[in-house]
Amino acid sequence: MSRLPKLSGEEIVKILVKYFGFEVARQRGSHVVLRKLVDGEKVVTVVPLHSEVKAGTLLGILKLAKIDRREFLRYV
Repeated sequence: MSRLPKLSGEEIVKILVKYFGFEVARQRGSHVVLRKLVDGEKVVTVVPLHSEVKAGTLLGILKLAKIDRREFLRYV
């Protein structure tokens, strides 16, 4: 497995919106809630707008978003 890149929260939000069909539902402070509908099921994830998101946090974001790590890395 390749290493996860160092990305900011804004970069992660842009990738999820542009390539994975998420939309910004709301923002409270430094956290953005993204959502999309998949086969009638609501998929929600939360992205902190930090200057650098840690690898474990990014994996958690991807798990909530139901996105495979390798698939996400194609768009980085």
